[in-house]
Amino acid sequence: MQAPTVVSAVPSQGHRDCGGIGGHPRGLTTLFFTELWERFSYYGMRAILVLYMVAPASAGGLGFETRLAAMIYGIYTMSVYMTAIPGGFIADRFLGARRSVLYGGIVIALGHFSMVFASKFFFFAGLVLIVTGTGLLKPNISTMLGSLYDEDDDRRDGGFSIFYMGINIGAALAPLVCGFLAQSEIFKGFLARLGFAPIVSWHWGFAAAGVGMVLGLVNYVIHRQRIAHVGLKPSERKVAAGLNQTGNQTLTVDEWKRIGAIGVLFVFTGLFWSVYEQGGSSLNLFADTLTRTEVLGLAFPSSWFQSLDPVYVIVLAPLFSWLWVRLGHKQPSSPAKFTWGLAFLGLGIAIMVPASLLAVQGKVSPLWLSIVYLLMVIGELCLSPVGLSTVTKLAPQRFLGITMGVWFLAAAFGNLLAGFLSGFFDAHDPRGLAVLFGGMAGAILAAACVLGFLTPSVRKLMGKVH
Repeated sequence: MQAPTVVSAVPSQGHRDCGGIGGHPRGLTTLFFTELWERFSYYGMRAILVLYMVAPASAGGLGFETRLAAMIYGIYTMSVYMTAIPGGFIADRFLGARRSVLYGGIVIALGHFSMVFASKFFFFAGLVLIVTGTGLLKPNISTMLGSLYDEDDDRRDGGFSIFYMGINIGAALAPLVCGFLAQSEIFKGFLARLGFAPIVSWHWGFAAAGVGMVLGLVNYVIHRQRIAHVGLKPSERKVAAGLNQTGNQTLTVDEWKRIGAIGVLFVFTGLFWSVYEQGGSSLNLFADTLTRTEVLGLAFPSSWFQSLDPVYVIVLAPLFSWLWVRLGHKQPSSPAKFTWGLAFLGLGIAIMVPASLLAVQGKVSPLWLSIVYLLMVIGELCLSPVGLSTVTKLAPQRFLGITMGVWFLAAAFGNLLAGFLSGFFDAHDPRGLAVLFGGMAGAILAAACVLGFLTPSVRKLMGKVH
């Protein structure tokens, strides 16, 4: 039997379709806003997840110890990416990417709305549903985006950077909205005036995340014609592409080399996320317990720090997109971009060392975390959208969905390690935090040096792909 391919049923519209954002394919606009609202739902819930788990029952939380909450957080975020593998397989073999994204979004929305109920059962059931739905949606929306471009289209990395900006617009808005509903004394007072117990405010934050996913689904359905030529079911792809029912799934030597290049980048991507994801765990706790949460005398919820990362991305992503398009074939290779990404991440987390030492004397200025997040985001923009784009170029087209799922496994392992490391957070031992963050910085900077050394070899494995 002919192996089901994940390429579009017709040639990609990369060089002919320029009617979308910034001269990109029109389908980018549909996927941009769908991912924006899906990420609003994910990061809105993520911004308050650890804080809700460690909050005492008297404050409406679950009253978990920090180590237990960090472990649950790590397992949850790991699982979100682990399920990308079966999600990619289901799309490749049965549903197609387009339907997988739709069904995944529906399941995600159900998960968020489950967490509206103040019950441990519904809390964990909601996490399971979100994990399941994200596994269907996350790898396949990236697969469809890659299918909009030809392999040698210089707009490709730029398109992924624009897509990444959509992710972060949602991620920027989410903590502001969900964090306000969950933590703000203003909203708690409003609930009290309506006759509700103020401590249920957490669940209004979870509900807002669900509303975000629903908005994403509405956009996806209304503008589905823009992506009608990509993400088809296997049977539809065979008919449209004129494929017969014979063939094999064997890989060529060049394809194996490309997979080898993906494997090398996979390892360093996992290390990257193990430190970057401290933003939702140890850095989130640092913001809540050791950072002054006020500006010019005005107090704000600690979860609002979670908006810094995406705001920086919104500002910087267009610059990165312009830069890659401007440089064209002269832009740095993908492994070189990865090296810079690791270097900036290492510098960012290293700043937490003096910040932690100053916390011995009391809460520190919010400027420390602001600078940390800025450097980390520069690293993110050098690595994350480039990684998605690179996989869509290097992976064998007939296995693109499952390969993208495997790629997200790097983030899964990174998130699990992030949860383990954040379990050592102790607000009562700032000097110990300096050692913790210093160790992370040393490991990531060393990884950057190693990848820089390996870059020429990785480029050879990539062949003609830059």
